[in-house]
Amino acid sequence: MSITLRTYAFLDSLQPQLASFMGKTAKGFLPIPGMASLWVEIAPGIAINRVTDVALKASRVLPGIQVVERAFGVLEVHHGDKGQVMQAGEAILGALGLEPKQRKKPKVMSQQVIRAIEPYQAQIINRDSAGMMLLPGQSLFILETEPAAYVAFAANEAEKAANIALVNIRPIGAFGRLWLAGTESEIDSAAEAAMKAIESIEGI
Repeated sequence: MSITLRTYAFLDSLQPQLASFMGKTAKGFLPIPGMASLWVEIAPGIAINRVTDVALKASRVLPGIQVVERAFGVLEVHHGDKGQVMQAGEAILGALGLEPKQRKKPKVMSQQVIRAIEPYQAQIINRDSAGMMLLPGQSLFILETEPAAYVAFAANEAEKAANIALVNIRPIGAFGRLWLAGTESEIDSAAEAAMKAIESIEGI
């Protein structure tokens, strides 16, 4: 079976909001802030079961997310010891016969900032969110990437850089989507950090 490495992203320290969002929405073993995290997305999706097996047998990482779709599969693992997460990643790559540079380079499919969000639009967005509330008058940053799982890395780096609210994140599927809210200046800083994070990832 030929495997395509769509996402391979190491997060050195899960930020509080991203870790909390995962804790609220994920079905696996839940992380806490400060843990290191690895996101792997491959095609075809069914092969993610093998990837999970390799990671767990090679290290002490805990799986937070495993999603198997027909086209793509996503795995997130984490641990308080960064070395364990890196060890899991090396084992996964070894089993697949791949290197990090063979991952797919992320593309920004769209990105926009909506300033001074209207109350009714805030209500609509909040109805479909599992994260923080978007308040009327705040600025909203929306990012869409391909492959999907890279939005987790972008979200984590944005949270490091700015005082923002993680409204929603969807790191599964054909495209990843991220919604961040905050004051105008904080959103500008968060957007810049998120874009730099995506642009920093090398691949093919």
